[in-house]
This record gives sequence, C-alpha cells and structure tokens, in this order.
Amino acid sequence: LLFRVPFPPPPPPPTSSALEVPPSAVQTLYGHESEVYICAWNPVESLLASGAGDATARIWDLTGSAASNPGFGRATTLVHVVKKGKERDLTSLDWNSDGSLLATGSYDGLARVWNKDGSLRQVFDRHQEPIFALKWNRRGDLLLSGSVDKTAVVWDAATGEAKQVFNLHSDPTLDVDWRSNSSFATCSTDRSIHVCRLGDPNPIRTFLGHENEINAIRWDPSGRLLASCSDDRTAKIWSVDQDHFLFDLRDHEREIYTLKWSPTGSGSQNPSLPLRLATASFDTTVRLWDPELGKSVHCLKKHEETVYSVAFSPDGKYLASGSFDKTMHVWSVKDGTLLRSFHGGGGIYEVCWNKEGDKIAACFSNNVVCVVDFRM
Repeated sequence: LLFRVPFPPPPPPPTSSALEVPPSAVQTLYGHESEVYICAWNPVESLLASGAGDATARIWDLTGSAASNPGFGRATTLVHVVKKGKERDLTSLDWNSDGSLLATGSYDGLARVWNKDGSLRQVFDRHQEPIFALKWNRRGDLLLSGSVDKTAVVWDAATGEAKQVFNLHSDPTLDVDWRSNSSFATCSTDRSIHVCRLGDPNPIRTFLGHENEINAIRWDPSGRLLASCSDDRTAKIWSVDQDHFLFDLRDHEREIYTLKWSPTGSGSQNPSLPLRLATASFDTTVRLWDPELGKSVHCLKKHEETVYSVAFSPDGKYLASGSFDKTMHVWSVKDGTLLRSFHGGGGIYEVCWNKEGDKIAACFSNNVVCVVDFRM
C-alpha cells in the first residue's frame, strides 16, 4: 500500500490586521491649521517639509529620536505673506540637491526660496496667477515654475531674476519637469507637451495625442523617456527622438491624476533592477507598467477612493500609495503584493519616502502629517 503524504496547506494570506502599521510606528505631526497638500523630505538630513492651505510651509526636525533629540518633531514655520486678494494654498515644495534650500510655490503666484533654518532668502515675482509646479534643476542654479497664467519661467536662483519666460501654452501650465540642467518639459490643460531648452525661444519637440488636460509629466532616470497622464484616462510614454508616443497606456477606467518612475534601470542608483512606471487614478487603482513593452504588469487594488499620490522607495523595491479613503498602502514592486497599510484620520494628498527608505510621510486633509516607520 502506498501512503499518500498530504502536503501541508499553503499558509493563509496575511490578514489585514497583520499588515496594519502599529501605532508605535507612527509619529503624528500637529501644527498646520488647514489641509496639508504636499510634503518633501530633505535629500541630506532628517528634515521633512510640508505645505498646507494655511499659507505656511513647515520644516519638521526628525533627526534621531525623541529620546536623543530634544527638538524631535518640532517645526519651523515658514509664513507666506500672501499678496492681497490672492488665495493662500501652497501648491509645490522642492528641496535643492544638497538640501540647503527649499523652494515653495503658492496660489498667490509667488515662488519663494527659504534656507533650511526657515529664513526667507528670495521671492520670485513674475507670474500673474497661481503656480502649480516648481522644481530645482540638479545643479541647483535654476528654478523652473509653471503657472495658471499659461507660462513657464526659468529663474536664476541666485539673483531671483527670470532668465527666460516660455509663453507656449494656450491654457494653464499644470506641470513641469527638468530633463537636464538646461532642458525640461511642460504640460497643460491645452492637451500639449513642450520639450524646451534654455536659450531656445521655440520648443525642441512638441507632443500631441492626449484628448484632455495633462495632469503630470515625468522624465525617467535616463532622460530618454517622458511619461504623461491625463483626464482622458490614458498615460503615454514618449521619446525625444520622435513626435508620436511610443506607448498609449489605456487600462485605467477613470482620470489619471499622477505618475512616477521607479529609481531603477539605466541612469539610476539601482541600474540592475528593471524600470517601472506607476500611475494613480480616480478609478481607485494604481498600475505598474513595463515601459519597454508598454504593458501593465500589476494592478494594485485595495483603495476605495481616488489615489492622489504614489512614491517609490529609494531602492525601487517598494511603492507607497495614498488615497482619499484615508489609507496609505505599501506594495512590493516586484510582485504587486500588499505589504503594509496605515489608516489615518483624513484623506491623503501626498506620500513620500526619506532618503534611507525607512520612513514614509503622508499628509492629510485633517491638517496633520504622519510619519510611518517602514522596515520589512
């Protein structure tokens, strides 16, 4: 007689409670008096910047721990004296590459640069309408802003002067992204993308193909590919070598709010890992795409409302997503499994990782910022 040895059953999938981040791993930062829209970790130190609808940015000191640092969790407040009659919301935050300066963009049309100690260094006054995007180039000598007034402006960071105004769009400029220290892309409600170079009055390439406003654009780490996402429910991948898109990514069922490239592949810190593109949509899903094939490799389904933010860990192995369902999820990029979940007290506008990849910040509609310890 042959005895069949039964194989042990596979372990059950982790329960949702097993994936929940314990309260001991969460630091909640109080101080903002309005919804917190944006956050950004300093690239060098354990400082976290946040920006809100209360006309302030805050720089939170998260060095060490409460035991070792008496100022742990304390914020320096960057008060934006708003132009008369203008709205107060902060729209953009960006640290320069050495972490010494923070740039902020606001609904009042002003861009500002602050020292990391919170002192105001420079005000950039040219835009007539809200600034929706503001970014340093890698070298840190230029700032690029995009505004509802339809223009993009390249600023000399040292003098505060506008080096060049690009008046190329026929509707609001919604996003900008540097390709190199002197070239960049802009996108607009007018459904077009322009690739521009400082010193050239005309675009070096214009991408047409979206059928509704374009919400976000990003260059991949190599500067070879540009990804865009739109209210037309598609994301597209473009190459500077041709006018027509390389891939038309049509798997989402609602508007796509934002996207990010993984810090992997050619030109990145993690060249041995494959390049991935993440997109976040009003359809409550996040998708991970293979940009070489133009195919969706994972559809991440756990959120119950619009996903407003996605962010890759610095090693490219994990993806955090934040939604208006009050939840942040952390996923495996490799196989798309859900690894951690954190439920907050309001909708989430943005999530971001620190440089070590062991903390994730999330900013909430109930006026707080939460910092979650992440270790696998």
